[in-house]
Amino acid sequence: MRDPSDKIAARILLATDDSEEARYATHKAVELAGKLGSELHVIYVGDSALHIGDMGAVALDPQVEEQAQKKLDEESRRLLDEQVRKIEAAGGTVAQSYLRMGGRADSIVRLAEEIDAGMVVMGSRGQGGIRRALMGSVADGVARHAHCPVLVVRGDGPAALFPARIVLAIDGSEEARAATETAQTLAAGTSSEIHVVHAGFTAHLPYTQPYMAENIESFAKQAEKEAREFLEGRVEEIKTKTGLPVHSHLRRGDPSGEIVELAEEVNANLVVIGSRGLGGIRRSLMGGVSDSVVRHAHCPVLVVRDAGAEDGD
Repeated sequence: MRDPSDKIAARILLATDDSEEARYATHKAVELAGKLGSELHVIYVGDSALHIGDMGAVALDPQVEEQAQKKLDEESRRLLDEQVRKIEAAGGTVAQSYLRMGGRADSIVRLAEEIDAGMVVMGSRGQGGIRRALMGSVADGVARHAHCPVLVVRGDGPAALFPARIVLAIDGSEEARAATETAQTLAAGTSSEIHVVHAGFTAHLPYTQPYMAENIESFAKQAEKEAREFLEGRVEEIKTKTGLPVHSHLRRGDPSGEIVELAEEVNANLVVIGSRGLGGIRRSLMGGVSDSVVRHAHCPVLVVRDAGAEDGD
């Protein structure tokens, strides 16, 4: 087990509601906290009386608003306390619980910063209707803006995370470097194996003669050679640092599809991916790619930002 002072292991923030997806996320957070010796913090974000349902802000009489908000506060507190009891009944220990009202993604991101969380864990979906979902814009918003890695859990994933087969998606970006460091920490702390995938590499064709068949084949071979050298170099670095089994996978084609497919082929327990990557001709592991992997992978996905990245880069 790694020293709990390690940044990732120090403090895990679980964002929960009472949905099925959040229950799966709770199991993963408890397991991870136990494996890494982490403090487990829990946040429940309830509704604001001014934003009940999906119709945006509504105008209420001040007295009616106060009474409605009081009821929402009480119900939210009850649900938070219920989640804490379930965690403790499952053998977990909650260091502290937090109730916030309104602005789910913002509330989760702000609290993660306040407590200096090493990771946020949340379900990919949540309650619909009056209780706004922990899905889509909320999970995406937290993954894009949290200062720390965000583990998004699906309800139909593997029963246990660790020891794991971790699929680590890389390119040459700083975000991928950060994802690599995170995957190394998790693997070392849980005796897991890592499958490193570099997907979607592209040949750089010269502008003056882009359609000459013989040149296209030559450039494609050179691109594959460079991609393989890059991949094997990263694999050797990870082997040296962790001393754990590390496997390399070079895949041509759409990055998100190849990553998801590989995760299924190796029966991965976890995918680790950077939230951004290289732009330009080299395809990036950002935006659409990481979002697509989160939505389609059969297992939990850990989205990692570079700590030095600015929002909107």
